[in-house]
Amino acid sequence: MLEKNNPTVRKEELRSFAFLTVVMAPVLAGLIIAGYGFLVWIYQMFAGPPHA
Repeated sequence: MLEKNNPTVRKEELRSFAFLTVVMAPVLAGLIIAGYGFLVWIYQMFAGPPHA
């Protein structure tokens, strides 16, 4: 079993954390927002715009 303070593991964890926070979180947020906008757009194609 690896030691907890192993520099290689620590560097790998830091790289993974940076990737998740800098790349994956914004991409995931953008995809969720785009998906919701797409669903609203499709819904309005059939139901019409609000107050119509």
